Amino acid sequence: MDIHQIMWLAFWIVVATAFFIDIFITSKHQKAITLNKAAKMVCIWVSLALLFAAAVYFAFGKEKCFEFLTGYIVEYSLSIDNMFVFLMIFTYFAIPAQNQHKVLIFGIIGAIVLRFLFIFIGVELINNFTWMIYVFGAILIWTGIKMLKGGEENKDPSKNIAFTILKKLFPLKSDTQTANFFIKENAVLYATPMLAAVFVIELSDIIFAVDSIPAVLSITRDTFIVYSSNIFAILGLRALYFMLAGLADKFRHLKIGVAVILFFVGIKMLISHYVHISSMLSLLIILTIIAISIAVSLAYDAKNKA
Repeated sequence: MDIHQIMWLAFWIVVATAFFIDIFITSKHQKAITLNKAAKMVCIWVSLALLFAAAVYFAFGKEKCFEFLTGYIVEYSLSIDNMFVFLMIFTYFAIPAQNQHKVLIFGIIGAIVLRFLFIFIGVELINNFTWMIYVFGAILIWTGIKMLKGGEENKDPSKNIAFTILKKLFPLKSDTQTANFFIKENAVLYATPMLAAVFVIELSDIIFAVDSIPAVLSITRDTFIVYSSNIFAILGLRALYFMLAGLADKFRHLKIGVAVILFFVGIKMLISHYVHISSMLSLLIILTIIAISIAVSLAYDAKNKA
């Protein structure tokens, strides 16, 4: 096997092992995850991604390592914004904290499958139709502007097309305490808010993929780097959600930082045929944007407390 095949094999082994431990072992022993435990789990997932970045460095060199890290940070930043949407969905359907991890598992599985499809389609489109790079760049800029205007905050889960379809397929039972997806009463099968939340989150995964795939394709078109950075960002979403659920009020301006990142990578994609921005410079710019948005959020929170 050549080095590419070895890295693909190593990637799938690491991902499968980590996914099995997180979903089928860890989640069985904990229901509602505390903020402290979630923060520790996030540190473990980030450390795993950094270790894989080191493997990329030794296998493919410094440039590919920077591409992986930049892609990972961009996707992780977008995932942070997505988690706030998940929080809104759970609040709307009144899903108890001890049941939320079950819905998140299905959301993560759906995201992994969708990313696999969207990435390979996106890479093929750009490689075969060079003008698609301008379409993807425009999508990112439009999404960034919409996010700055607060367009994401007004989404009502009850108007989500997935929720509408579910209501046409099954009668909905408003039993918010059950961890089951279906309840049978008097020979009638009812869908529960748990299933409704899964439906809405899976559709949200499609929308998130439309934003995130062009973002990482603005950094590299190497399928391995694009997919591996995406999946490492997705793997720790369950822990990330529970951490952000406890810190939502402290990071009010993080959404603005994510919007600016989208705007930057959109511009980078539009000018890529004329101006080359190195992976290292892109990484520094994105880290600076995140650091500023976190600092402003913490300062705003401290001011409010004062």
